[in-house]
Amino acid sequence: MSLNKLGEILIKQGLIRQDQLQAALIESQRTKTRLGPTLVHLGVLKDSQILRALEKQYAIPGVDVSQFEIDHTVVSTVNRDFCERNCIIPISKAGSTLVVAFSDPGNLQVRDDLRYITKCKIQPVVSTESSILSAIEKYHPLSTAELSNKGGEQEDILIAMSSTVEVGTGSDVEDAPVVKFVHGVMLEAIRRRASDIHFEPYEKKFRVRFRVDGNLVETASPPLNSGPAIISRIKIMSRMDISEKRRPQDGRLKIKLSKDNREMDFRVSSIPTMWGEKIVMRLLDKSNLQLDMTKLGFEDEDLKLLKKTIGLPQGMVLITGPTGSGKTTTIYSALFEINKIDTNICTAEDPIEFNLEGINQVQMNSEIDLNFSTALRAFLRQDPDVVMVGEIRDLETAEISFKAASTGHMVVSTLHTNDAASTISRLIDMGVAPYIITSTLNLIVAQRLVGKICEACKEPVQIPESTLIALGVPKVDIPRFQLFRGRGCVSCNQTGIKGRQAIYELMPMTEKVKTAVLRGASTSEIRQIGRDSGFRNLRRSALLKLARGQTTVEEVYNSSVKEEEIND
Repeated sequence: MSLNKLGEILIKQGLIRQDQLQAALIESQRTKTRLGPTLVHLGVLKDSQILRALEKQYAIPGVDVSQFEIDHTVVSTVNRDFCERNCIIPISKAGSTLVVAFSDPGNLQVRDDLRYITKCKIQPVVSTESSILSAIEKYHPLSTAELSNKGGEQEDILIAMSSTVEVGTGSDVEDAPVVKFVHGVMLEAIRRRASDIHFEPYEKKFRVRFRVDGNLVETASPPLNSGPAIISRIKIMSRMDISEKRRPQDGRLKIKLSKDNREMDFRVSSIPTMWGEKIVMRLLDKSNLQLDMTKLGFEDEDLKLLKKTIGLPQGMVLITGPTGSGKTTTIYSALFEINKIDTNICTAEDPIEFNLEGINQVQMNSEIDLNFSTALRAFLRQDPDVVMVGEIRDLETAEISFKAASTGHMVVSTLHTNDAASTISRLIDMGVAPYIITSTLNLIVAQRLVGKICEACKEPVQIPESTLIALGVPKVDIPRFQLFRGRGCVSCNQTGIKGRQAIYELMPMTEKVKTAVLRGASTSEIRQIGRDSGFRNLRRSALLKLARGQTTVEEVYNSSVKEEEIND
């Protein structure tokens, strides 16, 4: 359905205003999505409202096909490309009559084409673009051939790779299918907002998986004998040694999307496994880097505390959490907040994930002994105001970091610990003296990521009281919890989750905490002091987002633990 046609129908029925339509059209063109899903995503209309409007306009039955169980033999009568191009999907068949859901039943040309393709009589029903696209994703997954076809469109989409490797050049004819497949996988990962791509060889299969909003989903399974060629293609693109298959390697590549006029970086890692090399590609999309601290997920009082602390002239702030918990984004947003003309900021990173203007970023290089401790020593002779260390991994780095923090510099760094209280134990175990920790460390921020419910398919859900109590919700607070879930739609790739936000646990080094550290208190004692002082832990932070209807019970369970379940 044309953008204007759907817009005219909705305006005619008084469901939207002209200014809302114009805003949606602009957003639709920017994101390259159809108008219907855009209106739902912007919160202007619900999908059910659009469906009722279409029923009224065309005077034929309406069906929410995203909730409709369709026989795969029926779906397979029309290929994915035709379904996507015309926003239709077959939903049932009786004899020689094929029932087809249309977003635009008034398009007689498509009906004629379907009659010719299927040799059936076409019975139209109407459905929304969102639900049809959702059903296409569910019943028409991309095949290996279709992924290769996506890569074959590289003249329009993929025009440059790293600084010298050009897409579609320097490849033998027999390698072309592999080249197209790899490019197709990369483009599909970008389209689906994946954070990582896994290429995995096994004894009897080779599979490709995407990590989307924290969950791994299988995307393709190319022929097993094509695995080595796929791995070699990626290693060539990433400037890795294709002859070395016994050692782990790291690489990096950049692609340019001409249609969107944007660049995308990939960080590439290979490891040798029993059945061949496995490669993981981390997508680094600067356009998705969230530098506005108000949109990361901080509670208002926590955000004020963090901003106040990083604005101090000296001291240390530690951001903790496991790999993939959003620490880099939090640090970059904090640095962006204090990146002023009168502030000299130096960072030691391994690797540099995003380039930030106005900040002096240094890439670590083990081959020339440029590590965190070496970089830190050099920084202290560079007249810095703020120093960021990618990670405190050993005593040497810790000692120089604390020295810098105690001599007139603000130091920001990360550590891999489970929560804020256990960070102190980790530093002491490394060999940092308690008196240095208490005199220098200002704030510890622990964090995790929880999935956000997809706004396009969000619906209320009833959860037993016993489940909420088991989560740690006091019985008196249960009535204020507004619980929702995502039904699953094309916008969220059928997961019900679209995007993630952080939950935080902030522990400032108050006098009570300092006293406990100096007398050698255990992690559980420090945790109890924080609880008594009103510090919000990760589970409480997650429950606040659950109460507001921003996340689900499952996400709370996966991202945090109850206080009594924490083991030291």
